[in-house]
Amino acid sequence: MTHSTDTALSVSEVNRRARLLLEQGIGEVWVEGELSGVSRPASGHVYFTLKDSSAQLRCALFRNRARFVAAPMRDGDRVRVRGRVSLFEPRGDYQLIAEAVQPAGEGELLLALERLKQRLAAEGVFANSRPLPCPPRHLLVLTSPSGAAIRDVLAVLAARWPLARVTLIAVPVQGREAAPALIAALGLLNRQQALDPARDVILITRGGGSLEDLWAFNDEHLARAIFHSRLPVMSAVGHEVDITLSDLAADVRAPTPSAAAEMLVPDRRDLTRRLVGLERQLSRCAQARLEREGQRLDHLRARLRHPGEVLTRQRQTLGELEARLQRAMHARLMAERRQLGHLQRRMASCHPGREVERAANRLTKARTRLEQAMQRDMARQRERLAGLARQLQAVSPLAVLGRGYAILQDDSGKVMRRAADTQPGQALTARLGEGRLRVEVKRRLK
Repeated sequence: MTHSTDTALSVSEVNRRARLLLEQGIGEVWVEGELSGVSRPASGHVYFTLKDSSAQLRCALFRNRARFVAAPMRDGDRVRVRGRVSLFEPRGDYQLIAEAVQPAGEGELLLALERLKQRLAAEGVFANSRPLPCPPRHLLVLTSPSGAAIRDVLAVLAARWPLARVTLIAVPVQGREAAPALIAALGLLNRQQALDPARDVILITRGGGSLEDLWAFNDEHLARAIFHSRLPVMSAVGHEVDITLSDLAADVRAPTPSAAAEMLVPDRRDLTRRLVGLERQLSRCAQARLEREGQRLDHLRARLRHPGEVLTRQRQTLGELEARLQRAMHARLMAERRQLGHLQRRMASCHPGREVERAANRLTKARTRLEQAMQRDMARQRERLAGLARQLQAVSPLAVLGRGYAILQDDSGKVMRRAADTQPGQALTARLGEGRLRVEVKRRLK
């Protein structure tokens, strides 16, 4: 289809439509290939090309994602890249916006991890969501004593809540022995809970690293141990984008060790500011209350009178009320006497016998009028009924049948109006003026 020059698209519009089609049509994908032309400009972004034996694809890994790529990216390395296909509109370059880059060998490992994650989710291992006390009375931290995670946690706790009681349980957080050690420590802490009921939160944490460094926290048995822990567990493993099975099984997940410490305790500076504000508010409320009560006291003091004066005024009021009561009673008694005389005169003039006689006369006249009205109405209704009967007889099909006509119907009751509607050999019912006949069609005549 051709377009006129009036409807021609701009280059920017074409590129924008192409970008939308690529992003919506393909979406996010995993691409495997060989690195080529890796460049790292001062902006911190990484630009490279993925190629195989017959094609290549330009890629861009922006700075906010590049810092989470643990392994160095070198020309010739075979990698798997997760990203979304897009188009750089200013130059019209088709490219892959990378979200994650990993060595190609990690693909099967991640696939197995995803299957394990789905199985544990179906079993309900990731259903924990118990609330954590804030602040905890006694925090138990499971991590390496020489790692950066414990230093970050302690630094944040010291700055936000110096009163925090922390116990470090030293465990390896990397390698084959890490998961068994973490499981054993969790079991020991749960068994010792009865000895120290103040222990109320467990924090499992370590700093960031590669997928292999964090693999111990994807152990199935460790996830189950966290799920079955009687003490609530917070997990803060790796960077913000790293999510392990331990994070999913824990009651609360924090993106980093420092964020975990911030979530566990309030900020003393915020509480101090809040207390200062509440103190000022309390002072203002107390001052306002004192002023209101002082005004009320002045008002009551002005209203206060000597008891003798109050009694004298009440005696005067009582005398006045007594006099008013006497006058009201006398006036009421006189009014009732006048009303009684009036009613007696009315009763004498309205003897019951005369009322009964007048009512009997009215009843006799009403009965006579009713009988006459009923007779007239019945005569009118008889005449109307006779007229309707004549009209009905005039339009009744039975009257037509009485003049020698017949109505033919098939077995379903349908009326035959045309000979073409019948078939030879068809059985029909003929309705006459008196009675019915069963007939059979021999042939149709034109």
